[in-house]
Amino acid sequence: MPKHYFIRLQNIDRLIRMKGTGSPKQLAERLHISESLLYEYLSFMKEQGAPIAYCKDRKSYYYEIQGGFNLRFINNA
Repeated sequence: MPKHYFIRLQNIDRLIRMKGTGSPKQLAERLHISESLLYEYLSFMKEQGAPIAYCKDRKSYYYEIQGGFNLRFINNA
């Protein structure tokens, strides 16, 4: 899987945690991807358990509970 895929996921997560994504169109433009690809990323994140919702008043995605999307290897040794 290309590295840019993970970088985009990290950027989406950061913006969601900040509640500063903007509209789907704005977020897609910020990430230099299509809206349809953005929805694929959001769908993947939701499939992995991320409780993502959208606030029409703030025009931003947010997590319904506090947390974040972690994509790093953790050594438990």
